[in-house]
Amino acid sequence: MPYPLVLALTLLVEVPCYVAAVTVAAPAPVRPRRTALAAVMVNCVTHPPLWWFLRQAHGAAYWPAFAVAETAVCAVEGLLLGRLLRLRGQLPYAASVAANCASVIAGLVVLG
Repeated sequence: MPYPLVLALTLLVEVPCYVAAVTVAAPAPVRPRRTALAAVMVNCVTHPPLWWFLRQAHGAAYWPAFAVAETAVCAVEGLLLGRLLRLRGQLPYAASVAANCASVIAGLVVLG
C-alpha cells in the first residue's frame, strides 16, 4: 500500500482515539479541534521515521523491530502530545498507547 494511504489510515484511526481519550479524561477542558490538530502533528513527526525504519526490517527481525519502534512511537507521541496540550501525568501516554494499538489493529485488518 502506498505511504500516503497508510498515513491516511493511521490518521483516520488515531485522531478520533486521541480526541476521545483527551476530551473525556483531561482534568481541565481541552477543545476537540485542538486535540485533533495535536494528534495530526504528533503523527506527522513519528509516522515517517517509523515507516522508514520498518521498511528496513525483514524476516525474523521484523516483529522485534516493530515492537521496539511502536514503543518508541508511543513514548514520543505521548511526550509531544503532553507538551502541545499542556497535559501532565499519564494521560498523554495512555492516549498514545490506545491510539497506536487501534492503529496497529486497523493496519493488520486492512493490510493483512
